[in-house]
Amino acid sequence: MNNKILVLGDGLLGSELVKQTSWDYISRKKNKFDFDKINWYELIVEYDIIVNSIGYTDTYSQNRDKHWNTNYVSLMGLVDYCNVQDKKLVHISTDYIYSGSQNNASEEDVPVHNRTWYSYTKLLSDAYIQARSQNYLLIRTSFKPNPFPYDKAIVTQFGNFDYVNIIAKLIIKLINKGAKGVFNVGTKKKRIYDLAVQSNPEVIPAFWKVHPLMPTNITMNVSKMEKFLNES
Repeated sequence: MNNKILVLGDGLLGSELVKQTSWDYISRKKNKFDFDKINWYELIVEYDIIVNSIGYTDTYSQNRDKHWNTNYVSLMGLVDYCNVQDKKLVHISTDYIYSGSQNNASEEDVPVHNRTWYSYTKLLSDAYIQARSQNYLLIRTSFKPNPFPYDKAIVTQFGNFDYVNIIAKLIIKLINKGAKGVFNVGTKKKRIYDLAVQSNPEVIPAFWKVHPLMPTNITMNVSKMEKFLNES
């Protein structure tokens, strides 16, 4: 039986997932989808797998309530609904929850977020999913627009990020192969600058931090993902 899959959100990743699959999607812009409205569940009731790419991603914003309500409180309601309705939840998390952890952190290492409401609330939502969800795929990842749109790219941050089209393809493979649990999703370790020059050879290396709280190392161990995709 083919599962009916729905993507929540039409941001950078959500749009790319839909582009590569033609899965249905709903969003605030397209459907006025809003977790604060009592009837939001009516829009997703007919689907078997819900891919949640909605998030408040203004990483260094001090708007605590916006991070809290979008990244955590809304997610709690979605988890509980999926449990009651026997739906699988695919949730997009972030590599920033490893920013205070050890280098090359695996899914089994203790995630330690940096001092931002963004990474804190994303970690809370991860914990709620792991504690309460009955059927989930939790994806920790990072992605950039392709081509790289800026004139400068920092050389002071390392991670397993890649262009959104590449990350989306990996996520789609995991979903289609029935992956469950927590997966780090990314490619080989690199700097932002290393990635940027692949699509923008004229980009200038920048040696400063974008923000004082920007972590320099958000590397993840992606061997679990690689093994699963190679063996499945």
